[in-house]
Amino acid sequence: MPKTSPHAATIHVCGVGALPEHAQRIGATHVVTLIRDHGPVATPAGIADANHLRIDVNDINEPGTGLIHPQEEHVVEVLKFARAWDQRAPMIIHCYAGISRSTASAFSSLCALNPEVSEAVIAQRLRDASPTATPNRLIVSIADDLLGRGGRMVDAITGIGQGEIAAECVPFFLLSRQTA
Repeated sequence: MPKTSPHAATIHVCGVGALPEHAQRIGATHVVTLIRDHGPVATPAGIADANHLRIDVNDINEPGTGLIHPQEEHVVEVLKFARAWDQRAPMIIHCYAGISRSTASAFSSLCALNPEVSEAVIAQRLRDASPTATPNRLIVSIADDLLGRGGRMVDAITGIGQGEIAAECVPFFLLSRQTA
């Protein structure tokens, strides 16, 4: 059973298959989709299309023929979207399985929203919330540079290690406002 949040200011992570039901159940108002080669992902009912950011990117850590690797402009868009979110209702960040691109983007968004909180603390909370989280290292590395975190974001996700192998995550959430 997915963990649901009593708090409005939460970032939820799930796979594409769980998106419509999860968005409805938690009352999400914002969605970030990080998928390529899956076909269009419909905006869940009740969410304005303007509140659905779509990033067309593969889950890879370096360029590959016929693939789109995460690039600075993708991460800039995610961070800008997270910072513009009013936090009055939950936001969902999802990819195909809710394991790599979405967890990297959620972690990066939390670091952007909480500049005073240690990257290691946020990464450990990510691991505690999801045993399958394996953040995409390229997304985290780009965000680390953009946020001026001096490599600490990359070190933090290295510190939590690779998540458990799974076909899809169990939807989970983290508070958008973290404390030290």
